[in-house]
Amino acid sequence: MRLLLDLLPVVVFFGAFKIARSFPDATTALVITYFGSLEGAPDQQMELSAVIVASLSAIAATAIQITWLLLRRMPVKPSVWISAGLIVVFGGLTVWLHNEWFIKWKPSILYWIFAMVLAGGKWIWNRNLLGSLLSNEFNVPDAVWDRLLVAWTLFFLGLGAANLAVAYTWSTEAWVNFKTFGLFGLTLGFSLLTAVYMTRHLPSERDG
Repeated sequence: MRLLLDLLPVVVFFGAFKIARSFPDATTALVITYFGSLEGAPDQQMELSAVIVASLSAIAATAIQITWLLLRRMPVKPSVWISAGLIVVFGGLTVWLHNEWFIKWKPSILYWIFAMVLAGGKWIWNRNLLGSLLSNEFNVPDAVWDRLLVAWTLFFLGLGAANLAVAYTWSTEAWVNFKTFGLFGLTLGFSLLTAVYMTRHLPSERDG
């Protein structure tokens, strides 16, 4: 349930984009009516209109997500706050300026913030944030946590670069698909590899 709630803005963005693209004329007319004229050819207007509708939907989903967590007195993770702030800012700029590149840059900036937080925690404050967060669940040597921190920092940097590579070379629809399934799939796969790596370094009963 918590995972689904964390993914709510992503899922809503994807669903709203697909629905908007299914009704291109109505979507374009709706956006022009409420948010002003759009530049470009009709197909470009249609793509931009779908992104604007998806961005607004993601902003609304983020507000629902945060409100639900607060009303249920559940902790709101820092990553959720950061993502929510970026969605509101970059999604709002996409709607206001009629420029889809703001929302396309949002995932990359989010991943690069994660990378900077991990790297800064270690090399500025000499604190391994991964170890601090997960040491209660996994008792592995400090050297393992250090290697994992470097690996996750590089992974987040790579995800940000991959997002922009797809955004600039593929169509908007292909980018939305990659943003929804590709980035999530890569993160899930890397998480599984991390878990396998940690289990190899857990103390055995013989060691304990």
